[in-house]
Amino acid sequence: MKNLFKNALLLEYFTVGYNILEALASIYFGSIANSIALIGFGLDSIIESISGIILIWRLRKHERVSEHEENQIERKALKYVAFTFVILGLYVSFESIRKLIFVEIPEPSLYGMVIAILSIVIMPVLSLMKRDVGVKISSKALIADSEETLACAFLSVALLIGLMANYFFGFWQADPLVGFIIAIFLFREGWEWWKEAKEMVFS
Repeated sequence: MKNLFKNALLLEYFTVGYNILEALASIYFGSIANSIALIGFGLDSIIESISGIILIWRLRKHERVSEHEENQIERKALKYVAFTFVILGLYVSFESIRKLIFVEIPEPSLYGMVIAILSIVIMPVLSLMKRDVGVKISSKALIADSEETLACAFLSVALLIGLMANYFFGFWQADPLVGFIIAIFLFREGWEWWKEAKEMVFS
């Protein structure tokens, strides 16, 4: 069991490191291209980094506190992860609406497409590894975090479609529309995991 918690920590360290790099690249190239979808994706990477830090905090508490205290930490970590979904959803929704209203046309971004493709390749594998460990150590917070990692892969697909539509066909509206898709997904996931945390019952 100790090795499983160590593996979970290593996965979360990788998650945080990778997502910080992904966030910096996405926000930088998104700012250059004026792409809310790409910036929103970068912010999602920041949120996922925060989620990873929360999980590191939760996992490092293992065996340092009583079982009851650890259960309380698990619930609190799950609530924090859920809250991070909602924060990002609100921002992306606002920016998508603003860009449509004021007709802020993004520039095509080849670098953004490369970032999306890398995420599509890496995130599903990372999600499966985290979920497997989460099930073995019975950590709903880690499973929730694995769902957020998988969400990043799905959002990468939406991002890639939006960026390609603008890059190849000049359909700039795809950018904020993808932003709405991202926001809806984030709200739904945040609400589901918040309810999960509220419904946790400890013996």
